[in-house]
Amino acid sequence: MQGIRLTKQAVRIQRGRPVPADPNEDPVSGRKKTMAYRILEAHNRSTTPGLFQISFDAMVSHDITYVGIIQSARASGMESFPIPYALTNCHNSLCAVGGTINEDDHIFGLSAARKYGGIYVPANQSVIHSYAREELTACGKMILGSDSHTRYGALGTMGVGEGGPELVKQLLKHTYDIPDPQVVLVYLTGTPRKGVGPHDVALALVGATFPDGFVKNRILEFAGPGITGLPADFRNGIDVMTTETTCLSSIWETDGEIRAFYKAHGREQDFKALSVQEGARYDAMVEIDLSEIECMIALPFHPSNVYTIHEFQKRAKELLESVEAEAREKFPNITMRLCDKVLPDGSVQVDQGVIAGCSGGLFDNICEAAAILDGGSVGNGYFSLSVYPTSVPVSLALTRNGSTARLLEAGAVIKPSFCGPCFGAGDVPGNNGLSLRHTTRNFPNREGAKPGEGQIAGVALMDARSIAATARHGGIITAASDEEYAYERQPYTFDGEVYRRRVYNGFGHPDPSCELILGPNITDWPEQPPLPENILTELCAVIHDPVTTTDELIPSGETSSYRSNPHRLAEFTLHRRVPDYVPRAKAVSKAEEMRRNGQADPRYLELLKRIGDPDALIQKTGIGSCIFAHKPGDGSAREQAASCQRVLGGSVNICYEYATKRYRSNLINWGILPFTLDPDTPFDYHPGDVLFIPEIRNAVRDGRESIPATVLCLDGRNEKITLHLSGLTEDEKDILLEGCLMNYNKNRIGK
Repeated sequence: MQGIRLTKQAVRIQRGRPVPADPNEDPVSGRKKTMAYRILEAHNRSTTPGLFQISFDAMVSHDITYVGIIQSARASGMESFPIPYALTNCHNSLCAVGGTINEDDHIFGLSAARKYGGIYVPANQSVIHSYAREELTACGKMILGSDSHTRYGALGTMGVGEGGPELVKQLLKHTYDIPDPQVVLVYLTGTPRKGVGPHDVALALVGATFPDGFVKNRILEFAGPGITGLPADFRNGIDVMTTETTCLSSIWETDGEIRAFYKAHGREQDFKALSVQEGARYDAMVEIDLSEIECMIALPFHPSNVYTIHEFQKRAKELLESVEAEAREKFPNITMRLCDKVLPDGSVQVDQGVIAGCSGGLFDNICEAAAILDGGSVGNGYFSLSVYPTSVPVSLALTRNGSTARLLEAGAVIKPSFCGPCFGAGDVPGNNGLSLRHTTRNFPNREGAKPGEGQIAGVALMDARSIAATARHGGIITAASDEEYAYERQPYTFDGEVYRRRVYNGFGHPDPSCELILGPNITDWPEQPPLPENILTELCAVIHDPVTTTDELIPSGETSSYRSNPHRLAEFTLHRRVPDYVPRAKAVSKAEEMRRNGQADPRYLELLKRIGDPDALIQKTGIGSCIFAHKPGDGSAREQAASCQRVLGGSVNICYEYATKRYRSNLINWGILPFTLDPDTPFDYHPGDVLFIPEIRNAVRDGRESIPATVLCLDGRNEKITLHLSGLTEDEKDILLEGCLMNYNKNRIGK
């Protein structure tokens, strides 16, 4: 990737610059000099070498996740929120979907904030990460969020995005446990060209690091002379996209620009200078020469599918044909026709532009987009442009400096603070449409189409500047660096009075007498059984794609409305990718229900005859469903990607590699065994084949990492296979044995 160079070998800081590390020196002592480790150590409760047990300073959740988190925590005995916990309402803000259920979740959220001492941010006041940046960050602190883009490293705060159960642990005053993470230096030099924005840098970084997992589960530490002069918004815009590299977290050096950010927000006391120390050692390095980064475009269906806009313009038909081919593989019954966007002169006409969310709707992005569109027009054709500022304070500042007026005059539509366009709940384009978005992701269906109903569309990611340049040309893809425009960075004045008037901040003042208000869609999690002695697990989905996202496991968009109702949400599991998964899993679950009621499904008795005495085995062998995928779990932190499987009787996942730590953690916290295979082990099995895993309870309890299993194939073959269950902590073993985190917590309280 132009402008980016990867160094796989360790480096150390010598006289302020990275040099090759001495292979004979102790890596641990040098790693402890990084900013990341100094912050982790300050939050560590562990006395075990090689293990961090972290207590966070604050937490954030949005209205897709906070109901389930609070329901789980209160079922486990929580009486109040022990740390500041902000509940934002920026995902399920469209209350036309599902009748009253979205607003019912919001009402529940306010009642919970009052009862337990939380912070409640009403709908359209702010997106989750904007509120955290404005109100909760502080240099040297750590924030845990139930959203994968929980990243505040540019403001000196380490953010971690995880599934809801990890937040439940913090609410119960337990810790977030991770083995010593590796740290990768991201060394910035140079100055961005005019027209190049933070999304261009971020997409280039994702394109360079995601394909081979270069920074997977590592912490990115940003340093170098290139940071100087980058506005805080520019840094935030890069930082929030580090999630798409699959790193664990991020942290940046802080300077006068970040001090000014905190001062503008009335919190200068929360600033502290952070910098790399002499002798700090990093496990690898990414060098970014900002002056070489060009305007970028990420084509469907992943942020790493990156090209410069100039390269795309030269190869548009070829590259769009490759997207169409991928669409045929994912959706064989639908035809995608993106090549129709290529005009006779080779230019590309798109249908829509969207600037939104925690990455796109930033003050500086919108100001510069307004400057590019000043005096121009988006036209009166099929192309449209929507702009979503990240928060009401940002919207106020844009209104007061005239940027909003310039955008409206050009034909853009200004919309309230809302994350929906990032996951398909807002600005859904027409069938076979191509939408340009400065948002975080462009996975399949992130634009909101319904393939099951014959619809398909695509999202390409671009920076707000190039989207504005494209809009000025009526939807003809244009790099902002090719556009003539005048722009000077605008000063930002934060007006927090709107938060003081509208946000409920009850931290430290819980009111136990306040009753939770539960709408009819808000239901408790179903009870889960403990891990049985043996497992029969039937393959209900076999996916051989290189990567399977959480969007495919449990789709986003309108399904989000049912996130407070586990049974209704579970109906959508894999329904866009493997439509027959749910009925298959339900049939398996019915067999387990029969077994627990003293009956036996004849089919499974016949299978057990191939192992031993079926009548004896059935008494101590649980029956569950299984998903196989090569590399599952990329994308969102949503715990429902795992919990929906569990609600349907899921017991096992099998893969070669988990795309993210958080998805594997979600499986464990919901009592699903996260098995892996050796890379050279073929998996030529099909839905309906069943695995018998003997003595699994003893294996988990004893910490065995290689587990023998037998595949009982539909064609009558019995085949031996070795599954791996590596690196479980003692708590994770206990969670699996108890059946899920909720059971584990209840039993701890009982003791």
